[in-house]
Amino acid sequence: MTEPGREPGAPFGIAEVAGPSMHPTLAHGDRLLVHYGAAVRAGDVAVLRHPLQQDLLIVKRLVERREGGWWVLGDNPYAEGDSRVFGTVPDELLLGRVRARYRPRPRGARQPSVRSVVAWAVSALRPVLSERSVSRRLRAR
Repeated sequence: MTEPGREPGAPFGIAEVAGPSMHPTLAHGDRLLVHYGAAVRAGDVAVLRHPLQQDLLIVKRLVERREGGWWVLGDNPYAEGDSRVFGTVPDELLLGRVRARYRPRPRGARQPSVRSVVAWAVSALRPVLSERSVSRRLRAR
């Protein structure tokens, strides 16, 4: 994940996904609308500082509160780099809740038709919803 675009003190910012850990919910290159300082709960997708490398930002699903912080997992069970590797993430490293994602328009299109722009707009912007079955997923692993 690249450093979010955020004005100091602004409640919202933009971040870009790098890597496959949140596939199929998020894809490499997706842009995220991040609500900084928002209340979070289990099932939400959040932007956090990596607990072992705090200059690195990560996007993960909050699974449950445990002693010491949040247990977080990626939606892709085959990708590493979540609490299975580094344990819980302390509250002070949680930056914000992801509210929506959009996929950038493909590059190289010379002059897009109105139809293609509308089709892209309808498919590109989606809210990022909480997953209510996270505790069942955790027990299944």
